[in-house]
Amino acid sequence: MTYALTDSWTMTRRELARWGRQPVTVVVNLVFPVMLLLMFGYLVGGGRGVSGDYVDYLVPGMLALTMAFGLEGTMIAVTQDLNKGVVDRFRSLPMINGAVLVGRSAADMLQSALGLTVLIAVGHALGWRAQGGPGAFLGAVGLLLLFRFAMLWIGIFLALVAGKPEMVQAVQILVWPVGFLSNAFATPDSMPGWLGTVVEWNPMSQTATAVRNLFGGPGGESGHVWAAIAWPLALLAVFFPLAVGRFARLSR
Repeated sequence: MTYALTDSWTMTRRELARWGRQPVTVVVNLVFPVMLLLMFGYLVGGGRGVSGDYVDYLVPGMLALTMAFGLEGTMIAVTQDLNKGVVDRFRSLPMINGAVLVGRSAADMLQSALGLTVLIAVGHALGWRAQGGPGAFLGAVGLLLLFRFAMLWIGIFLALVAGKPEMVQAVQILVWPVGFLSNAFATPDSMPGWLGTVVEWNPMSQTATAVRNLFGGPGGESGHVWAAIAWPLALLAVFFPLAVGRFARLSR
């Protein structure tokens, strides 16, 4: 366990060093969700079926949407390491198998936490307020990061399957239906029956609904909190071993 933590932390510091060499990418990842929030809040509008202030409904939905998007940075980094022979050099070292993936995921989680902080600050500037108290606020942030962690390992597995950076964009398109077939911008009740059912079962919708409840905003339902925990854990149970196993087979 000590070796695993040490190796993973070493790989995490390697990924964090890329931030200094690629600051534009970091800034774009932080600014893009802010642009979406402002666009849907003021330009596009929306909020079909939403009772109360639309910003109070939109901000938690955007927080959940942000956790589903932005996986391409991690996916490209994984495929670049594979194609440049970096992973082969790491395998020649006495290193725990999978530490490269864990380090990449840890760096992504740090950036995701930073992105959440920026988006919450922008939402606060727009007039959104969390009404559920400090404990509920931390619980909502925890659910968002848990969902991100699950989506991240799906992205890592897909990157290992794709194998090449140029294939990442095609694979990344698969994430878009998860984001937009959700209740991030409108309630399922305002949609056609079949579409509303799909949206309600979307894991991201479960997270968004649970987060809205913890934040004390419109559209929240307490019963979705357990689903917002179960969905990511189920996804992790499937894709974490798939990703680690796929990575291990690459060395054979």
